[in-house]
Amino acid sequence: MEYYYYIKAFHLIFVITWFAGLFYIPRLFVYQIEAFHKPSPEKEILGKQLKLMAKRLWFIITWPSAVLALLFGLLLFYLNPTLVYQDWMQVKLAFIVLLIIYHLKTHLFYKQLQNDVVKKTSSFMRIWNEGATFILFAVVFLAILKSAINWIWGIVGILVLGVLIMVGFKVYKNIRTKNPNA
Repeated sequence: MEYYYYIKAFHLIFVITWFAGLFYIPRLFVYQIEAFHKPSPEKEILGKQLKLMAKRLWFIITWPSAVLALLFGLLLFYLNPTLVYQDWMQVKLAFIVLLIIYHLKTHLFYKQLQNDVVKKTSSFMRIWNEGATFILFAVVFLAILKSAINWIWGIVGILVLGVLIMVGFKVYKNIRTKNPNA
């Protein structure tokens, strides 16, 4: 069953690249939204370049990585079906469902911005950008600790992380208000 570890390695590689895409695409959305409010010709020049960057990231890295991570994950379940019955894995799967929902919602934002439809603020997208971070923390803690009890402490840690990120966001927003070039 040596090939099991190769499949697991590929699963992990594609999870990492999937998250890399999910970490970066909302930042591009922030820049697209901010560019949308700039005067011409800066608006058009930046908008065109940021759309191209988002398109390449989304369809060359993020979507393929998501599909391959999920396929290799399903293959791992096929090869080791007892995983599904472990408490920690059931909780992890709930976070994977949240990750898929996050990915699909991010895809809706992508489509809107590609069509020059700006419904969210750059501040919203900065906060949205942290969604994948919370899910990553939960999944990593669950995969490493493999305990239904310890994952509760992991969730508490995620909530503390969330509070720290929100405080950091407020501080950064205050700095940007005082110095728009920061």
